[in-house]
Formats: sequence, structure tokens, C-alpha cells
Amino acid sequence: MLSEVTVSRIIEAAMSGQADFAEVFEEEKKVSSVGLLNKRTIRAASGINYGVGIRLMAGTNVVYVYTCDKSEDALIKLAKEAASAVKGGKTSDIKEVEALSKSTPSILVTDPLSVSKKVNIDFLKEASEFALNYDELITQVASSYATSNRVIHITNSEGINKEESQTRIRFSIETVATKGTEKQTGRIAPGTMRGYEFVEEYPMIDKTRECCETAIRMVNAGYAPSGKMPVIIGNGFGGVIFHEACGHALEATAVGIKASCFTDKLGKQIASSIVTARDDARIEGEWGSYMTDDTGRKSSNLLLIENGICKNCLVDDLGARRMGCEPTGCGRRQDFTYAPTSRMSNTYIDKGEDDPKDIIADTEYGIYCTKMGGGSVDTATGEFNFAAEEAFMVRNGKIAEPVRGATLIGKGQEILMNIDRVGNDLKLAAGMCGSISGGVPVTVGQPTIRVSSILVGGREA
Repeated sequence: MLSEVTVSRIIEAAMSGQADFAEVFEEEKKVSSVGLLNKRTIRAASGINYGVGIRLMAGTNVVYVYTCDKSEDALIKLAKEAASAVKGGKTSDIKEVEALSKSTPSILVTDPLSVSKKVNIDFLKEASEFALNYDELITQVASSYATSNRVIHITNSEGINKEESQTRIRFSIETVATKGTEKQTGRIAPGTMRGYEFVEEYPMIDKTRECCETAIRMVNAGYAPSGKMPVIIGNGFGGVIFHEACGHALEATAVGIKASCFTDKLGKQIASSIVTARDDARIEGEWGSYMTDDTGRKSSNLLLIENGICKNCLVDDLGARRMGCEPTGCGRRQDFTYAPTSRMSNTYIDKGEDDPKDIIADTEYGIYCTKMGGGSVDTATGEFNFAAEEAFMVRNGKIAEPVRGATLIGKGQEILMNIDRVGNDLKLAAGMCGSISGGVPVTVGQPTIRVSSILVGGREA
């Protein structure tokens, strides 16, 4: 990593113009991955990525530059060029750099980067072979494994001097069932910040069987009906709807420029009184965790919604300047090629008091979405649509036939107000989130919930 002297000189060069803040972000990332298709290895890669980003702020004006050249002369030249581009700031002193503080949210017994690709390929091959032999309807199996170690070092003109090491693992298997021209999928994709022992202990064959059964069930299913009706959304990845339709709208990226449906909603009711939601970046070993954000701020366990009342927004440094408040330690970026912005970490609806079985038993008619797929959202309006990967009809308080093609359509602020049951079975699930600062690891989650009324897009069988 860069020497303290070099970093200090870069900051001095960056502050030579009108900037009132300067930051040096240094990153080194080691990666290893493999991918298989029908037991055949189609990808095996390793690499080391390194770079430095320099961010300057003058009020709410921002200039961000980056390079892979770590020579002092090149970095100082780049900082001076950035300094000449930023306008509108007030003179600000450079504070003395604090003693280096190191952290890691990862819990490792066995470093996953020390495990050979052959071991990882064999792990995926075993699951792929099981799936291909499970049923003649399973026609394709795609699987992947990836691990990385990311070391970041942040120093800024306010004296922050932080370093964090983040080791992550994620693997996936996707099965495809084919019947005539119809294809349906089943998928798992766990992620963690634990060591390779997580892989060794994972019930991969049992989970692969579940993927096969989901794909087969859905390819044989009739179509979901359409119209407004009660919808039960399963725990775990069901939380992707809250993440997309509500979480993004609570980020300063949107709130700070008044482009969110939750602008000016702090202290006001935005959800049903039985809904409490958090963004907790400090869960050790969880996929979306970090102790220090990508701007050197301490992360937080942030209460977003309490009993339906909006308590906090996710605020990064720039958002804090726009909103006149303190940052919450949520400044994140994909890598050094992106400037940071406010982002979620481990975001979830907290557990309630209902037994999930009682939620189903108390539903006369509706749809039970056990697994959610992808979707889209407009943070300004809150409008979203999400496809259910696996769903069932509920009739007279019992789970009935499986249905495919169900799409949930609505507005985030409306779905929050219409949640009338919250289960006690909170579960988290790994995902990736894209925004203006790139793709970052996040965790979504929720217990089983019921929305009293939501528009379902589908068609009669």
C-alpha cells in the first residue's frame, strides 16, 4: 500500500485549489472463480486488481479521478488536475492523520483463496451430476464459485486513516427444467464472509434437490390468476422487494436530491405499524457486512423504520452535505473506479410475532410466493414489478396448486402500508445491488409477511 508520506502529499496537492475535502482511496483485490455448465468447466480465472481513487468536494460539487499507476509523481499530478477542476469550496485546513485503524468483518478458519480450483470444481461437479440425474425434465445445470479478498485503505483531509480486509465467498447452482417449449428454473446462490468451512458444511446436495423440485414443479404448473388479492411473501430472498422498492428510496442518493417517494418523511408513518426494518452492516460474517465503509466511516446498525415510522435514511458524505445531517457510514462503491454513494448492506424487515402457518391458515384466498426472482423499481414514484420464481395458490387457509407467471405490481409506499401480518421466521439471503457506484454485495431479508392487497399480473390457466 502507499506510504503515509505519499498519501499526505496527494492530499496536499488535492487541497491546493478550492476543494474543502480530499480523500485517497486505495484498493487491492485478489479474486478466484470457476464456472461450470452441465458438469463441463467453462471458466477458471484468478487475478489481482489494484488502483487508487482521489475524491475532492467543494460544498456539494464533486470531482473523482482514479488510476492504476501507484507512482507518487503520477498520483500527485492527477490530484492537482482534479484540484483545478473542482470549484466553489471554502478554504479548509488539513487535519493531522490519525494512527492507522484496521478492521475486518470476515470470520475465517480456512482462507478460501488457499483452496485449489480443482477442489471447487469437484464441489460443483458433484452437485451438477446429481441434478442432471435427478429427473429427465432437468436439461441444464449452470454452477459457479467465486471468492475474493479486498483490502481498502482510506485517508482523507479530516484525518481519517482506516484499512479494512474483506474476504467473501459466493457460489450458485441453477437448474433448468424443460417441457415442450416451456422452461422454468430453480436457483440457490448463498454468500458469506466466512472461511471455506462454510462451503464444506453447506448441504449442497439437499439444496440442489430443492432447485430441481422447484424447476420441475413450475414447468408443470398452470398460470397464476391476475387481479388484486392478498399475497403472502416467503422469508429470506422475499426481502428483495423491500430492498428494491423501499430501501433504495431511503438512500440519500435519491432523498438528498428530492427524487424519492420518501423525501421529507422522517418521523412520519410510511409503513404498517407492525413493520420494523433495519440496515445492519455490522453482522459479523454476513455477506453484505463491513465495519468501515468505503469512505472510512464506521458502519452502523441503522433503524430505518420502527413500528411504521420512518426513523433514518442511509446517508453518505455527499448526502450529508445536501441534507444537513451526519453520515451514517453507508458510503460504498464497487471498486476504485467508482466514487462512493449511499448504499444498503444487510437490509431487512425485522421479525414479528406471527407463526407463518397461522398466516397461511388465516388467508382464505390468495397467492403464496415462496421464492422471488428479479424485478425493477422507480425510486421517485416507488412503482415496482417483481416476478415470483415459485408460487402457490392459497385456498381456504391451505396451500394449493403451484402456479407460474405471477408478477407482483405496485408501489413501495403502498405495499408497506398494506402489510397486515409479519412472521417470526426472519431469514437473510445474499444478493448483489447495482447503483451509480457500481455493484456491491448486499443481504436482503424478511420473515414471512402478508400484504392484504396487491396487484398480481398473471393469466388464467
